[in-house]
Amino acid sequence: MVKVAFFTNDLKNIDAHFGSAPQFAVYDVDAEGFNLFEVVPTGEERTEGRVEMLQDSGVDILYCIEIGPAAAAKVVNSKIFPIKYKEVVSIEAELDKLQSMIATNPPPFIKKIIEARG
Repeated sequence: MVKVAFFTNDLKNIDAHFGSAPQFAVYDVDAEGFNLFEVVPTGEERTEGRVEMLQDSGVDILYCIEIGPAAAAKVVNSKIFPIKYKEVVSIEAELDKLQSMIATNPPPFIKKIIEARG
């Protein structure tokens, strides 16, 4: 299983910047499917607070529209893998893609996450 956070304005799309998203949605994803674990409001938290919230939720991968280099470095140093999209993408479409990838041929970084979760 992999825990994934989507930075979102509407809870339907990956459409928010890491630093200004009002919330992030956390999903559990495995070869069988996915389910919503929690929605975390970010409030006024800055980078450190957001990274802490991700860690508290056990997040392995985060998706967002934009993340600055300093914030990305803090995320990576916290053992969370950031994925940045240039355009708005449906959360459900990305979950389907991720689930399929885990079921068939996960990339090395996802295999490592799954093995670590044991």
